[in-house]
Amino acid sequence: MKMKTSLRLFLLVAVATCAAGKPLSKAADRNKLLLVSFDGFRWDYDQDVDTPHLDQLARDGVKAKYITPPMLTMTSPSHFTTITGRWVEDHEVVHNMMFDPKTNLKLPHKQTLKQSKWWDNGVLPLWITAQNQGLKTASFYFPGGAANYSGQAVDRVRVTDAGHPDDNETEWRQNIDTVMSWFADEDFDLVTLYYGEPDNVGHAHGPDTPDRKRIIRQIDRTVGYLRDAIGRHRLNDSLNVIITSDHGMTTVKKRPQVDEIVLNKYLNLLKLVSFEILDYGGFGILTPRPGREQEVFDALSGAPNLTVYRKHQLPESFRLAKSQRLPPIVVVADLGFNLNSRFIVYVNKGDHGYHNGEMDMKMIFRAFGPDFKKNFVSGPFDSIHIYPLMCKVLQIEPAPHNGSLEQTQDLLLHSGGGSQRGRLSAALLLLLITSTLL
Repeated sequence: MKMKTSLRLFLLVAVATCAAGKPLSKAADRNKLLLVSFDGFRWDYDQDVDTPHLDQLARDGVKAKYITPPMLTMTSPSHFTTITGRWVEDHEVVHNMMFDPKTNLKLPHKQTLKQSKWWDNGVLPLWITAQNQGLKTASFYFPGGAANYSGQAVDRVRVTDAGHPDDNETEWRQNIDTVMSWFADEDFDLVTLYYGEPDNVGHAHGPDTPDRKRIIRQIDRTVGYLRDAIGRHRLNDSLNVIITSDHGMTTVKKRPQVDEIVLNKYLNLLKLVSFEILDYGGFGILTPRPGREQEVFDALSGAPNLTVYRKHQLPESFRLAKSQRLPPIVVVADLGFNLNSRFIVYVNKGDHGYHNGEMDMKMIFRAFGPDFKKNFVSGPFDSIHIYPLMCKVLQIEPAPHNGSLEQTQDLLLHSGGGSQRGRLSAALLLLLITSTLL
């Protein structure tokens, strides 16, 4: 009788623990997470193209109407906000290019990917936070994944090289197979997977072209291949997948319809400015020469189709004013107008970098897996809130961040965390207790 009472007491404690959301074996109960980013996938790109796999994914999972990227709407700053949950002024990856106003250093995007001094500014990305809590993580081409953070590296890293083609569909599928083997055969918990399309096509041909529709169909086939691969590796019950992006894309306005914004018409750059990046889409930065800041600001204030800001007077909604790395003058072009400093030939037919409030800068969000609801459409939210959602799914304590789980918890079954196996275990324990007490 005493033994039976002890058994009852143990089972009651076990059920109470599960009901409180604390599984008996947290490691065994945790589901895995794959974060996939398609660079430059605007929120509405699938609305004028036949995308059966993305459509089915929405029925089998959750979909947000759209996501608002941070200001800046560029690849590196936006991806790092997603993986850290911090505003750009906090994580300080303030441009795609690595730059130094004191030396005039400017490195193109892909050359910055291995530069830890550009990424490691005291903010921990999700990979490192997860590893510090016992998880295995990997980054496949994801911006920021190849850097060290206070001496810590991501467990496994693949980094793309400059000039490597981004649109090879066969390679896309091979990358998925590799990632699935990491999950199934090597028990990785978190993998981030990056694709450079449809961004490249959007730049080269513009968002309103047959070429963009072609690459969206390729992405849709890739999503279908991903779902098949998950099934082949028997990961349907243990792998959650989030598919998102970093920014949208808009058509660049060109002559003869409009005049380009050639800033050298409005100020003498050589005389007044010691450093600038002004030929990079809709966002520009300048460091005036000593004592010339007011003169630079006044001159640019007279230029059409742009807004000029002193850094410390940037709108609070930009979350950029506190940045130590950002130069003193910031220029944001009106949607579709490209900044040009000195009559440089501008070849892009589509671009980004514009105000994140513009609908053309919004991006996609899809998710499916054992912890997500099915056939659920949420309202829009900021991409910064993806980070606490990922921490909840992985059942880890987040690092300090600016996001809020309240913005995304409605996407989750049972407020997230805890796998289907864990919920089933609780139900079995309840049945066992009932039979024991009878």
